[in-house]
Amino acid sequence: MHNFSIAIHGGAGTLVKGMMTPELEANYKSVLKEALEAGYAILENEGTSIDAVAKAVTILEDSHLFNAGKGAVFTADETHEMDASIMDGKTLNAGAVSLITGIKNPVSLAKEVMMKSEHVFLAGEGAMQFAKANDYKIEDKTYFYDELRHQQWLEIKDTDSFQLDHATSTSLSRKKDSKFGTVGAVACDKSGNIAAATSTGGMTNKKFGRVGDSPMIGAGNYANNKTCAISCTGSGEFFIRGVVAYDVACLMEHKGMSLKKASEEVIHKRILELGGDGGLIAIDSKGNIAMPFNTEGMYRASKSSNGNEEISIYK
Repeated sequence: MHNFSIAIHGGAGTLVKGMMTPELEANYKSVLKEALEAGYAILENEGTSIDAVAKAVTILEDSHLFNAGKGAVFTADETHEMDASIMDGKTLNAGAVSLITGIKNPVSLAKEVMMKSEHVFLAGEGAMQFAKANDYKIEDKTYFYDELRHQQWLEIKDTDSFQLDHATSTSLSRKKDSKFGTVGAVACDKSGNIAAATSTGGMTNKKFGRVGDSPMIGAGNYANNKTCAISCTGSGEFFIRGVVAYDVACLMEHKGMSLKKASEEVIHKRILELGGDGGLIAIDSKGNIAMPFNTEGMYRASKSSNGNEEISIYK
């Protein structure tokens, strides 16, 4: 039987161990475990990698602990603008949405774009029209409201500051519980097909319809059976410039690097040279997993049919 496995992340950043309460740490690990087990169960029951990553990400989107779906951060206009993408390594089919509001599970809408439209990437009002045409319920903004997220926004509203979910640039990044992240999943199913999904609420106080790397195929999300499936988290502008997700695949394809070596080269060298920080989760069609990050921590978990399982936050 083919080795199958799944990895998930909930963001990378300045996660200082002494600042995390035991209760909060337990809450994070509980949600990570729930998402991991749900995705793994799909793989175990002959399901596809696409269904597994979509399921895992929806569970993370449903938790206020992460910056996606229910826990999305506030924009400069005190709204939520969410992005998501998904890609099938077998067919290279992909779907992505950006600047959407009121959608409980953006990753599900991205999957719908992949399955039901001729397009890859829908944004803003057009993406919302597509959602309504496919009978998506538009949630009231109270569903997405989180008190801590609102406090983060109040501290920098009416300024030109913005806050990455893991940055160290402002005082609020040093608050006890202010580390939240983009979420993602990668999986390899029993047929050796791989997939990746990523979802985010972007950055606090973002303006002008800013879009990060998460919905961009090749930057924050990528899957190709020949090489790997990748989901990124970090300073989006730098991940876009570095085409990070595809960069890992490129090193594997053209330089013959292993999954581990290629992903570490990109995270520990190439993205740092651009001035960016963050991490990624990666998987190949043999079910091998890599989860490198160059920050103090990354919410992450993985489980494989060979018996390996991990749920971690710090290095």
